[in-house]
Amino acid sequence: MIEVVMQRYRTVFKDEGKLDIAYVPPRLVHREKQLRLLSEFFRFILEVPGKMSQRVLITGRVGTGKTVLSQRFGLNLKREGEKRGVNLHYLHVNCREHRGKFYLILLNVILHFKPNFPRRGFSAEELLHFLMEVLDEENAYLLLALDELESLILAEGTEPLYKLTRIQETRLEKPRRLSLICILRNLEYLEKLDESTRSTLQKNIIHLEEYSKPQIADIIKDRVKMAFRDGTVPEETVELIAELAEKEGGNARYAIELLWRAGKYADANMLPEVYPECVRKATVSIYPTVRKTDIASLNLHQQLLLLAVARAFKQSLKAYATMGEIEEIYKVICEEYDEKPKSHVQIWKYAKQLSALGIIETKPSSIGQRGKTTLIGLHQIPASELEKEISLLLEKDLKEKNNWK
Repeated sequence: MIEVVMQRYRTVFKDEGKLDIAYVPPRLVHREKQLRLLSEFFRFILEVPGKMSQRVLITGRVGTGKTVLSQRFGLNLKREGEKRGVNLHYLHVNCREHRGKFYLILLNVILHFKPNFPRRGFSAEELLHFLMEVLDEENAYLLLALDELESLILAEGTEPLYKLTRIQETRLEKPRRLSLICILRNLEYLEKLDESTRSTLQKNIIHLEEYSKPQIADIIKDRVKMAFRDGTVPEETVELIAELAEKEGGNARYAIELLWRAGKYADANMLPEVYPECVRKATVSIYPTVRKTDIASLNLHQQLLLLAVARAFKQSLKAYATMGEIEEIYKVICEEYDEKPKSHVQIWKYAKQLSALGIIETKPSSIGQRGKTTLIGLHQIPASELEKEISLLLEKDLKEKNNWK
C-alpha cells in the first residue's frame, strides 16, 4: 500500500534544477528589449573585434533580473563568437563573493585562462597587466561582468575602475581586448568615484524597472512549464505567488524561490498539486531579500556586527538603534568570541556595506536628536532568526578553525 501511494505522489517536479537561483533560462520573459540593447552595445566585438571596447551599466533593485540578463547575453555572445571564429570569453564575477577586493577579482579572472597561476606574489596592477598579456598571447577578447559592483566601490573606491577603464591607454598600438558590464543596484554608489571614472561608466546605462504582478505571473508560468509536471501547478497558485512577489518590490528571484519551496511542501505532504496553502507555508521559511548565502559570504567582523544588530532588536521594540548602541553590543560580542574589536570608522564602513547588500537599513539621525549619528534598522528578517543563523555560522567556522590547529 505504501509503495502504491509513493508511486502515485512521487513528485510534482519534472526538473527542479530549472528553479535554481544559478539557472540561466534560454529566454528572458519581459527582458527581451534589454537583451537586444546589450546586443547593440556589444555588436562590434563580433563584427570588428579589437577595434574598440565598451562599458555598460545594468542597474535595478533585487530580483529585477540584472544578473540573469547579463549571463544570458554573455552565453549568447560567446556562442555567436564560436560560430564566427572569434576567441571570445564571457566571465561573470560577483564582487561581494571576493569581499570587494580587486586583487581577488583579477586573480579569479586569470585563473580562468591560467589554472596553475600562483595565488600570491603579485599586486592588483601587475595582475591586470598580466591579464592583458594573456589575452594578447591567446588572441582572445574578454567581456567581464562585475556583479554587485557596489562591494568593489565600497571596499576600494575609484582606483580599480579607473584602471580597468583606462588600461587600453597604455596599449594604444594593440587590439582592445577588454570590455565591461557593471551591475549594481543603485547609481548613487557611483558618486563615490572620481568624475572622470564616473563619466566613463555612465555613457551606457540599462535600468531594469521592478516587475509588475502580471509580468511576474508570466515568469512563473514559464518556469512552471520547465520545472513541473503538467497540471501540478494551478493558476490560483501562480497568482498568489505573483501577488506576494509584487509586494516584495517585484522581486522575481523571491517568486522563483517561493515556487520551488511550495513544490517541496507539496512533495513532503504527498499532494498531487502545488496548492495555494503550500505557498503560504513556504512564505514562512523565506525572507525575501536576505539569503543564507548572503550572510555566509560576510567576513568575520561583519558577521559579529550583524549579530550585534540582531541582539539589539531582539531586546528592543524600536524600529531603529543608534550606531553607538550597536557598537557597544558588538564590543561585548567580540569579547565572547575572543576577537579584538575594529575601530569606530571600520564599524561604520561595515554598517554601510551591510546596508548596500540590503541586509540592514541605515539612515542619518533626524533633526531634533542630540548629536549627529547613523541609525540602524532591521526590516527584512526577525531578529531572533538572524541571531540563530549567525550563531550557527560562527559556531561552524570556529569548529573548522579548531580542526586546522
